[in-house]
Amino acid sequence: MLARTVTHALVGLYPRRVEVEAHLQRGAPAFTIVGLADRACQEAKHRVRSGIASAELEWPRSRLTVNLAPAGLRKEGSGFDVPIALAVLAASGQLPSDALAGHAAIGELALDGRLRPVPGALVAAEGARRAGLDRVVCPAESGAEVALAGVEPVPVPHLAEAVAYLRGLRDPPPAHAPPESAASPGGGPDLRDVRGQERARRALEIAAAGGHNLLLAGPPGTGKTMLARRLPGILPLLDDEGALEITRIHSVAGVLPPGAGLVRLPPFRAPHHSASTAAIVGGGGGSGGPQVGEATLAHRGVLFLDELPEFARAALESLRQPLEDGVITVVRVAGRATFPARFQLVATMNLCPCGARGVPGASCACSAQRLQHHRERLSRALLDRFDLALTVPRSRGEELAAPPGEGSAPVRERVEEARRRLALAPPALSGPADSLLTRAVERLPLSGRGRARVATVASTIAALGASDSIAVEHLAEALSYRPPQELTA
Repeated sequence: MLARTVTHALVGLYPRRVEVEAHLQRGAPAFTIVGLADRACQEAKHRVRSGIASAELEWPRSRLTVNLAPAGLRKEGSGFDVPIALAVLAASGQLPSDALAGHAAIGELALDGRLRPVPGALVAAEGARRAGLDRVVCPAESGAEVALAGVEPVPVPHLAEAVAYLRGLRDPPPAHAPPESAASPGGGPDLRDVRGQERARRALEIAAAGGHNLLLAGPPGTGKTMLARRLPGILPLLDDEGALEITRIHSVAGVLPPGAGLVRLPPFRAPHHSASTAAIVGGGGGSGGPQVGEATLAHRGVLFLDELPEFARAALESLRQPLEDGVITVVRVAGRATFPARFQLVATMNLCPCGARGVPGASCACSAQRLQHHRERLSRALLDRFDLALTVPRSRGEELAAPPGEGSAPVRERVEEARRRLALAPPALSGPADSLLTRAVERLPLSGRGRARVATVASTIAALGASDSIAVEHLAEALSYRPPQELTA
């Protein structure tokens, strides 16, 4: 007897339809899974058998073959457990022959029959919707995530309850609209905690308004990291399209909390400087296909690299292409995948290895050779991709003793208004400003990319000032944020 159910495999961030075929035939009892299944998928034989027994259902006493089609697509992970179990039960006559029509299924089976959530439930549910399937049998914790795809979830905690539903003995549980995750931007670190550093605060506001890359350099203890970690608090919430895209990425990566709804806050990722190139841009080894990296997890948000020169140069150079194109294409023996990676790069660094450079009254102990090596860890091509770069000095005593400054909420309002202006009609260069930019190209000098980035930053500054055109003062401020001589000399 033959029975089929439908599930979806993940290829990068996209679903691929997989038909799970269970075939019973005469012969000595055996259980075989074919169709290019990886080790985790092959281990489903043990989980499915124990799960069916724990649900007080009968294991077929004949030769059982499960085929995962198409055979040429690699199947990875434990999310095939539930569709395999349902296909086996249908093939053995324990489910009505038409019970699985219009349904897809996803989930891992515990040995006691419980359904466990797996990464990518949202993407699999989107695949089911595109295939014209109305319902998705899934673990109870995945119900809210599946509902985001526009299909009706059938969230069940145990295989026995899934069987009762498919036999018509119980109604499907109600599908509630999931709550939105972190819908308010006001819960994180606030800018009012920062004392002084007015120039750095201004650069942070410009970076937020225009989505610009920002480099903060200076001695330890000046508040560089403190400033960077307050950037998410002044960023606008994601729109519906962006929130769904980020939720999809987090679902595939397995970092979306069970029961979470749309992620509205722009992501903020801060990998350690020991992270490998594959961890930053994606890839991964073993038999699995390419996995998302930190650059993709930071899509539509911020990738924060603290102590920039401590990262491996190969990892840093791998960011140059996504900073221009907004996508990452990873090619491995196990497969090829293209991931979105349009993020703001925010980084901090000391001016020298010992950290004394730039501190009043302190003497830098770094040799000329060591200082040169420190600078050479960052290529000019990478530095050129920072729209704003500035040296953050030590705050004075009276600044540290001053009352709290402006908080994140009013800054975020200005950022939102500037973004609306930029979206409707970006300010254009005035004649005097254009002449100043032409002279700056020769004197600084500026590359073609640098010229374009200065003009873009000046446009953001004009929008923050509610100006319809880029004046000389806007362009002059933008030019002041070019990488300081301490980093390029």
